[in-house]
Amino acid sequence: MMKNFDLPIYKNLFKTREDVQEALEQLCQPVTNTLGQTSAHVHIGNTSAAYPDRVAEMEGFSRILWGIAPLLAGGRDYSSLDTILEGIKNGTNPNHQEYWGDIHDYDQRIVEMAVYGFSLALAPEKIYHPLTKEEKTNLITWLSQINHCKAYDCNWLLFVVLVNLGLKSVGVPYDKEKMEQNLNRIDEFYLSDGWYSDGVGAHCDYYTSFAIHYYCLLYAKLMEKEDRERSTRYKERAGLFAEQFIYWFSKDGSALPYGRSLSYRFAQVSFWSALVFAEVEAFSYGEMKGIILNHLRWWCEQPIFHQDGTLSIGYAYPNLVMAENYNSPGSPYWGMKTFLILALPSDHPFWQAEEKPLPRLKTLSIQEPAHLVICRQEETGHVAAFNSGHSTTNEHTHTSAKYEKFVYSTYFGFSVPRAEWGLGQGAFDSMLAVSEGDKIYRVKRKSEEYTIEGNVIYTKWKPWEDVVIRTWVIAGIPWHIRVHHIDTKRKLDVADGGFALGKTDEAFQEGIVDEVKNKKSVVVKTALGLSGIESISMNGRAVVIHPNANTNIINSRTVIPTVTASFEIGTHLLVTAVFGEPSHDTGNWGEKPHVELDGHKVTVYSADKKTIQFEQEFENYEHIRT
Repeated sequence: MMKNFDLPIYKNLFKTREDVQEALEQLCQPVTNTLGQTSAHVHIGNTSAAYPDRVAEMEGFSRILWGIAPLLAGGRDYSSLDTILEGIKNGTNPNHQEYWGDIHDYDQRIVEMAVYGFSLALAPEKIYHPLTKEEKTNLITWLSQINHCKAYDCNWLLFVVLVNLGLKSVGVPYDKEKMEQNLNRIDEFYLSDGWYSDGVGAHCDYYTSFAIHYYCLLYAKLMEKEDRERSTRYKERAGLFAEQFIYWFSKDGSALPYGRSLSYRFAQVSFWSALVFAEVEAFSYGEMKGIILNHLRWWCEQPIFHQDGTLSIGYAYPNLVMAENYNSPGSPYWGMKTFLILALPSDHPFWQAEEKPLPRLKTLSIQEPAHLVICRQEETGHVAAFNSGHSTTNEHTHTSAKYEKFVYSTYFGFSVPRAEWGLGQGAFDSMLAVSEGDKIYRVKRKSEEYTIEGNVIYTKWKPWEDVVIRTWVIAGIPWHIRVHHIDTKRKLDVADGGFALGKTDEAFQEGIVDEVKNKKSVVVKTALGLSGIESISMNGRAVVIHPNANTNIINSRTVIPTVTASFEIGTHLLVTAVFGEPSHDTGNWGEKPHVELDGHKVTVYSADKKTIQFEQEFENYEHIRT
């Protein structure tokens, strides 16, 4: 994929505090360049979100303040601050044509109000003090609406807290009782080992890090003297979380693509910025500096910008297929939260520390609150998160693809469906898709049961009420094993997809190498690596699926090695071995686990056959011959 190398951000080395300050300007100036002298709205693109366009434009204006406020707090002026201040004045003036409006329950503007509370708390002398008495009153009146509106029962509760922190910091009336109520409710989302779910029974994903922990760490720092007990608790929980969350990051700077809101991109690392800001040394400042700066470098190697330098919607390239219903053209600027480190003075230990690589980490991290088993490959930097799935689901876009696949990878990413017809449109990597023979496939949307025992993940799910699938995944990289026990009262076509491997233009010219050893296995090689799958049970046939373009979030064109099979009504077993390797130059095939199918028992051994990793007996199944 091509990128515009003329953009200054692509040449930023992200080595020093000055580099990061400059990056902030490089990211925000294309946005403020679109503003007129009186504008409080930003028009970046012509796509829409679930809320009105005027609200989306207010969002685009507001989100860059997540970076600008820390820049100001750290002692450096923003070149277009006067324009920003004019927008704030007009946006909060009920008599101005740019007025942001009165808000209502569950309003998107509740989300965007948070940055103004944040800005008042962090840089009042730049954001608040320059305003006239009337302008201050307008701003405070507009923000105070948040205390009279309902917010969703999730991380949204903390927006109210941030706004009231800002009001408190400038000495105007605020709702202390509402703050206490919401903070107490957030405590009910806490699980263990530092993990919060984003609501009771909800998912654990980046909302744990760039939302709940981020806001709680802001509170912990700003209120550490006044609310010592709660501040201490938030810091301790963040420290516990950091010990597991670090496993989500690769040595190349990339982070695990998993869950929703991935268009916020480098917000993935903003937790570490908040940890540093709150002065929680879960790891050394040098190591945390390395995580943050290396992550920013990785993102600035991706073609994520429009020609004018504004951020696009998507992940590693512009991509509306994977976007959320709430992603407007300005939404990606949530990533500016990462620039909280700019609030730290130049003599802070973080900036004085020598940047260091990731510390030595274990090859396996079991993260039960998040329903994940993380595997790391030191040689390639590949990080893969194996997933049990969840007992509940939601109505967000592509929930199954974002939360229910068997494995998520820093290198191979994951794919989302383009349409409903067939395996090519469905792009079913790292999941089992089932159809009644009509080419309309269903996948796991939630788990009826799930367990994690070491590197073995079990989940039970039902694509229909009369079809029960029990899946065991024996996690590992570059190889992992899947065992599917299928009890069906319908005739089924099934497809078990491996990793989605990117293909380049050269692949079209030279031909992709499909190395088919026999009908049971296939390995695909491109300049971007290797992906393979093997049917260990006799009922599967290995094929290569060429999914629709722009279905994968990292590579715009991919291939997916897949095992397909057809089953009559009855009970069946499908066993597959899946391989993924970032670089085909290493020749590293690793050691494939040894699988034995004997009678009614499936046993998975380590490659040397000395250790049993998995053993399961089944009462009834067909097609077990090896």
